[in-house]
Amino acid sequence: MWWRHGPPWWNRGEDGEERAPRWPWRSTLLIAAFVMAGSNFAAQGQHDREDLDPFARVLLFVAAGLLLWRKRHPVAVAFGTAAAAMLYLGAGYPYGPVFLTVAVACFNAVITGHRKAAWAAVGVLWVGHVLVAHWLYQWLPPTGDSAAPWGQEGVIAAWVAAIVAVSELARTRREQWVKERAERAQAARRRADEERLRIARELHDVLAHSISVINVQAGVGLALLDTDPEQARTALTTIKAQSKEALGEVRQVLDTLRTPGDAPRAPAPGLDRLPELVEQAASAGLTVEVEGEPPRLAPGTDLAAFRIVQEALTNVVRHSESRHARVHLDHDDGSTLRLRIDDDGPATGADAGGSGNGLAGMRERAAALGGTIEAGARADGGFRVLAALPLKAPAETKEDR
Repeated sequence: MWWRHGPPWWNRGEDGEERAPRWPWRSTLLIAAFVMAGSNFAAQGQHDREDLDPFARVLLFVAAGLLLWRKRHPVAVAFGTAAAAMLYLGAGYPYGPVFLTVAVACFNAVITGHRKAAWAAVGVLWVGHVLVAHWLYQWLPPTGDSAAPWGQEGVIAAWVAAIVAVSELARTRREQWVKERAERAQAARRRADEERLRIARELHDVLAHSISVINVQAGVGLALLDTDPEQARTALTTIKAQSKEALGEVRQVLDTLRTPGDAPRAPAPGLDRLPELVEQAASAGLTVEVEGEPPRLAPGTDLAAFRIVQEALTNVVRHSESRHARVHLDHDDGSTLRLRIDDDGPATGADAGGSGNGLAGMRERAAALGGTIEAGARADGGFRVLAALPLKAPAETKEDR
């Protein structure tokens, strides 16, 4: 069935799904009307050729009518129109728009991927014309006809070359357009995947931290409910405040999904909320010591740094027996922010440092900004997270240059 249709992209819709070729009714009717009327007009100035009789009109109608199948059978239509035109010329009928049917059929065959078949059809027509005009004319009508001048063959050869050139140009532009459309679709899918991963990271960081604190406080509240009601009340208050904050951040992420492109209603968290993070960790029984002052950061870098510290402290609460952690900030070189989060361990189980999703999210955040993350057990038995983030976002650094 290779000769019936063009390449796969020719019969695909905007959504990429396979579709049946359309029937080109309008263009076929217009071409047929032009060929019939144009042939009558051309015959008036060619008295040395045969008159247009019913057989000539049948050939013209067949040549034009075949174009209705050019989308479904491009090769067959190219050779069919060439054969009808060859019979028309061999019968001695006047030159005219019959060549237009061959041009349209071969043009369609080229842009649908059947280049060799189109060239062969045009070549057969040209060779046939040479034979009729310079040799077979002696036995073919009209009677007493003489050989055609060779200069005429040059004109026909130029006409053939023009058809081939225009067809190849159209084919190249069509393939380029299809390629660009595929690249745009791929880029859109990639952007959607990146946005989905970003939202997944945000939800993971918010929920993992908040639920870890809530889990610890819930355990404290249950343990002290009978012996120390006041401390249990404090734990429940912490749970209420932490769950409210988590709901607010989750709502902000969901609002972004519902109204993409709108500016967030609340500022994204950054290292300026580090004291709040330390306080939340303290409510979960973790003492956090902070060394160094956070520098002025771009919003994206500030959010990434905050989430990295948040995730590292969450992992300490969930996966370490240590009740003490250290956060060290350093930006002495003026171009890189270095974050170091340490705990003294040991791990509570096999998931030292986290289950993997949190660490993967930290690495993705750092990589998106051109930074790096190193996480692993220390020689003395604790766990360390070391992050290096550029102080300026990649786009800002490029503009400054």
